[in-house]
Amino acid sequence: MTKVGSALVGTGFIGPVHVEALRRLGRPVVGVLGSSPEKSRQAAQALGLARAYASYDEMLNDADVYAVHLASPNRLHFEQCRRALEVGKHVICEKPLAMNARESAELVALARQKALVAAVCYNVRFYPLCLEARAWIASGRLGEIYHVTGSYVQDWLLHDTDFNWRVLAEEGGALRAIADIGTHWLDLVQAITGLGVTEVCADLKTVWPTRRRPKGSVETFSPLPLGEGSGVRAELADVAITTEDYGSVLLHFEHGARGAFTVSQVTAGRKNCLRFEIAGSAASLAWNSEHPDELWIGERDRPNELLLRDPALLHPAARAHANYPGGHNEGFPDTFKQLFRAIYDYIDRGDFTAPRPFPTFEDGHRELALCDAILRSQRDRTWIAL
Repeated sequence: MTKVGSALVGTGFIGPVHVEALRRLGRPVVGVLGSSPEKSRQAAQALGLARAYASYDEMLNDADVYAVHLASPNRLHFEQCRRALEVGKHVICEKPLAMNARESAELVALARQKALVAAVCYNVRFYPLCLEARAWIASGRLGEIYHVTGSYVQDWLLHDTDFNWRVLAEEGGALRAIADIGTHWLDLVQAITGLGVTEVCADLKTVWPTRRRPKGSVETFSPLPLGEGSGVRAELADVAITTEDYGSVLLHFEHGARGAFTVSQVTAGRKNCLRFEIAGSAASLAWNSEHPDELWIGERDRPNELLLRDPALLHPAARAHANYPGGHNEGFPDTFKQLFRAIYDYIDRGDFTAPRPFPTFEDGHRELALCDAILRSQRDRTWIAL
């Protein structure tokens, strides 16, 4: 196995998840870059990494770095991806790939020109039972797909005092809930069904047009202390918000299938809940990320079933990404391990013309094209074709 060295950009919520997953695979992580040299040093110490980069140039000039992991704010993705590809580094980027489809199209073209591995972290694909659902549909066991429904809901932005850079359009893009979590749902159901979305009709809502921003930065999912005597209330300032807290989208898929999904970051009690239900002419499948080791199988003429994740019972394509026996839960951190395993094994094999068993820049571009269409649909109050 080739020891391909990687480096990480970003020290927030998801950056350490990348480092942990790579270490579990035995893949060396060379160093880390934060938003300042001091944050780089702090992150390197906390994560036990040898190098704390003072700049992105320093990271890109490091000959030990073959692949760059980008867990930086959305507005930085396009430029950081572009520069890494130009100097010959493989890129693994958090979603969204860029701020709009024009930027992502440029990155797709550049990655093809450079013949490099360019992946987007749609990790939810790598829950074993999502791979199982994909295998079921590919084999024809569900028959013709009639419709796909579901949601992705959270509660971490429920209050007007909940604040993070992601709520700002200039930092994360014109869409927020759709782009941040809705694209996970869209990528997942298209990967599972093999059906692309052809038209969208969207209804979005900003629940909090004004949020109360604390001084300093707030990490994703970090609560703001507002208890008596905290002194934080006096440090809040009103900020106008244009990005959506909630959205519902009607969908047309290829071959006539229909669908609908809802996203929300203001649903009390839902911490990180992605759900889908796929209705076919022969059977149905349903899955919930808060119970990831259960796949519901719906039948018309016999009792329904509940498949518990067990490698011995899975299709070979799913079994390859299920590392623990049945009853030993595999969850969110494991999806990153399996995603990175697929990417780095592909790099090791060295044939970059072979089909890529992971989400690519093309997939990231497709999701941004969908986001652009959803935004146009909201503004024009009509169906938008892709």
